[in-house]
Amino acid sequence: MTRFLIVPQWQGSPASRAMLLVDGANAIAGDLPRKDTTVLDVPLEAGESLGTGVRRLSSLLRVRELIAEHMSASEQTVLIGGDCSVSVFALSAVDTSDLAVLWCDAHPDLNDPSSSPSGAFSGMSLASVLGHGEPQLALTPGIPAERVVLLGARSIDEGERARLGSIAVVDPEDAHDPDVVAAAVRATGASRVWVHIDVDVIDPAEFEGVSDAEPFGVGAASLAAVIRQVRKDRPLAGATIAGFAPRTPADAVRDMGAILRLIGAVV
Repeated sequence: MTRFLIVPQWQGSPASRAMLLVDGANAIAGDLPRKDTTVLDVPLEAGESLGTGVRRLSSLLRVRELIAEHMSASEQTVLIGGDCSVSVFALSAVDTSDLAVLWCDAHPDLNDPSSSPSGAFSGMSLASVLGHGEPQLALTPGIPAERVVLLGARSIDEGERARLGSIAVVDPEDAHDPDVVAAAVRATGASRVWVHIDVDVIDPAEFEGVSDAEPFGVGAASLAAVIRQVRKDRPLAGATIAGFAPRTPADAVRDMGAILRLIGAVV
């Protein structure tokens, strides 16, 4: 059985219109089966950095507590963000031994507080999964770099490049190839996989509802085919779909077909 956990968190985003992520999460929730869907009561306030280099840290810590309370070891959970750092909180609440992470994102999210241009936690998410960065948020222990596959990243900060060499990277031109991606996940040696999808990995020519669009992304249909192939090889431990920030209700309707295609692939 699959449960959907709606996490309308905006506090991890660097975008000036980060509150649109709340609208995006709620729009997706409206198309999911109500009996299998839980919407978390995420705080609306920005929160404080608490003397760290992470903006809005106090609210982020509260969201992590909420996610931990609602994660279930007996059911597969699909998180719907909000900003993509909700994946960190989900992974901190599950057994990550022998777990691979397929991180599908236009940005590698490998900054830490010292390298981040914005101080926004979403850009530090994958680094935190690896166990780096702010100790209050990073996984302990982190997931080993050899069990992480990054797909579709094409906007990379200078401070992220050093960590790119430690993980498997599927370049945008190969991100549409199910066999290439499945082989990369298989090479991790893990027996299960968590799939993280920031929807900005999709090419903006066919998907507009993101805060920071980057050209030359993967098509939604190709990404869904990739995920289905990965699932044939490795059981899915869970998944995240995040980063949906439609500017109007009409925009949300236009992009919803791609969202539902991805949901169908992970369940």
